[in-house]
Amino acid sequence: MFELLGERTAADDEKPSKKKEKKEKPAKVEKKAVVDDIPAQPSEEELNPFSIFPAPEDNVKVHTEVFFSNGSVLRCCNTREMLDKHLKLTGGRVFTRFPPEPNGYLHIGHAKAMFVDFGLAKERGGCCYLRYDDTNPEAEKKEYINHIEEIVKWMGWEPFKITYTSDYFQDLYELAVELIRRGHAYVDHQTPEEIKEYREKKMNSPWRERPIAESLKLFDDMKRGLIEEGKATLRMKQDMQSDNFNMYDLIAYRIKFTPHPHAGDKWCIYPSYDYAHCIVDSLENITHSLCTLEFETRRASYYWLLHALDLYQPYVWEYSRLNVTNTVMSKRKLNYIVTNKYVDGWDDPRLMTLAGLRRRGVTSTAINAFVRGIGITRSDCSMIRLDRLEYHIREELNKTAPRVLVVLHPLKVVITNLESGSVMDLDAKKWPDAQADDTSAFYKVPFSNVVYIERSDFRMKDSKDYYGLALGKSVLLRYAFPIKCTDVILADDNETVLEIRAEYDPSKKSKPKGVLHWVAEPSPGADPLKVEVRLFDKLFNSENSQNPAELDNWLADLNPDSKVVVPAAYAVPSLRDAAVGDTFQFERLGYFTVDKDSTAEKLVFNRTVTLKDTYGKGGK
Repeated sequence: MFELLGERTAADDEKPSKKKEKKEKPAKVEKKAVVDDIPAQPSEEELNPFSIFPAPEDNVKVHTEVFFSNGSVLRCCNTREMLDKHLKLTGGRVFTRFPPEPNGYLHIGHAKAMFVDFGLAKERGGCCYLRYDDTNPEAEKKEYINHIEEIVKWMGWEPFKITYTSDYFQDLYELAVELIRRGHAYVDHQTPEEIKEYREKKMNSPWRERPIAESLKLFDDMKRGLIEEGKATLRMKQDMQSDNFNMYDLIAYRIKFTPHPHAGDKWCIYPSYDYAHCIVDSLENITHSLCTLEFETRRASYYWLLHALDLYQPYVWEYSRLNVTNTVMSKRKLNYIVTNKYVDGWDDPRLMTLAGLRRRGVTSTAINAFVRGIGITRSDCSMIRLDRLEYHIREELNKTAPRVLVVLHPLKVVITNLESGSVMDLDAKKWPDAQADDTSAFYKVPFSNVVYIERSDFRMKDSKDYYGLALGKSVLLRYAFPIKCTDVILADDNETVLEIRAEYDPSKKSKPKGVLHWVAEPSPGADPLKVEVRLFDKLFNSENSQNPAELDNWLADLNPDSKVVVPAAYAVPSLRDAAVGDTFQFERLGYFTVDKDSTAEKLVFNRTVTLKDTYGKGGK
């Protein structure tokens, strides 16, 4: 080092000049200002999330390869002749489908699927089917079918046409017969346990090579109800030695002596999802078959079957499933907590079902904004934080929900220097930026010598960082007057506060820092309007990346305080005429909506979402 630097000099002892640093700062600021002046341009995908999808006329390109254990490769694509026939039928337009199974209520994950399916069709000027994937007669109910149709429209989407997979049962049966004739399917008699064992060992079924004529006769016997349920299935002859377990001779048909909710009792054999889904996509000339990533391994089977039958092949693309923290999205788990009364039905406001979110007061526009913000990606296993959804809810309700005054846990305050029996009608703002000359932006609130504040807004002992009411301290009653606590009436236990005595400042000269919401007696001796308020919180306690559904004892993670009922809150008189579905901001408390349980005698409000937690920070 000495050889490199030489002798120490006086310059080495000089401290760095601060002035030099200051001289450099303006250049940095100018540079930053230039960057700020030119904001980062959003990508094409951010501006239009559907730009990633190809045009229908491009569907002659190979975009999927299916590798077989014998070394052969199926390169999936349409012939030019097949695509031209398809384009002639569709007019070159985009055709998509939203294909829910009618075995439960739709949840927020389906909102993403709707956004992708209906959104792509809308963006390209095309059409989107609402197709009920009703291949399992034991699980489907008319209740679910009606709900799905109604909730799709509530979400703002208009189906081009409503269809059912069961509409195509005859076509599917005839194509199954053709599949057998071509040597690509066989009737099997293995039990479910045997099928599982043979798949694990990658072994062929002993009936795999039975004669085609024999399978045709047995399949006809299955259709005519001559074979017992569970004694035979029709299986596709795919590749039992494949590395993809979804090519292990999947079941195409099984026997079920159960009447179908839509097709009646005409059939006793029903197609599987793996057999029916791709064929109906083809029959409906779907251009883009879009689904979540857990179906990616089924893509090989999808194209294998369409190729085996020489049918038109839609473009298949998978996107990441929507997972939200503090909830479960599995239909099986949702069904379990609904049927076992852990929640109050499919539209319980604590659930992430679309019916539950709507009942909670969440708008479809907020849900769609949330889904659009997430984007259409293939990055799976990511958990979206619940507060991201809550951000979009607040953004929407902040613009649309008028403000009102409601006290959840009333504490009586008697104003001693205001004459008993006198009532003033004061103006309160419905909107924060209400203009004084706009009468529609205000509502009347009565102010009398008996008012009620939140019990949590009073303390016996004051502190420097506390802005609520305390003995000898003043606060401002919002839209009204400053009041000063002069006395406290305690219960016999000498701890519980029964009543507060206060004086008000009619001149409003005092300027206290704390501002409280309140409700007054509308007339002498008359209680304010009583309402029930339901405070909903996260259904599960697990935070961050932990999915409650993946816990060993997921029911133990249920939040016991996810629903708290306040039976007798006090509200201003103007709320008396609120109708079911009306949404308000209860000042300082959050956003609330009128629940369907409301009656003429008593309104019931559900908390949609809290306000941003600023009041609780720093004592302000």
